[in-house]
Amino acid sequence: MFCIYILYSTSSDKYYIGYTNDITRRMFMHNNPIDNKYTSKHIPWELKKWFEVGLNKTIALKMERKIKNMKSRKFIEKLLIPNEGEKIFKDLLQKIDPDF
Repeated sequence: MFCIYILYSTSSDKYYIGYTNDITRRMFMHNNPIDNKYTSKHIPWELKKWFEVGLNKTIALKMERKIKNMKSRKFIEKLLIPNEGEKIFKDLLQKIDPDF
């Protein structure tokens, strides 16, 4: 099962969006970086929310890109609001994958 996740860096006051089929592994990798990627500069990361996308990796990647391309902190923070965030995410996902 793939999911989209939202991380928050308390040290940098930044959000990060990603997708994975193993959230535990990804959290470990973000907080224990092997190389010098974007997330390594902003550790520690907290998992704020995650949304199930389904078994299709392509749909997960499209959702990640759609959210990142919005370049909107306000949009990300709306996704974090209980119930409202789930509705916003589901509406966006249905635009990308009408079968969802």
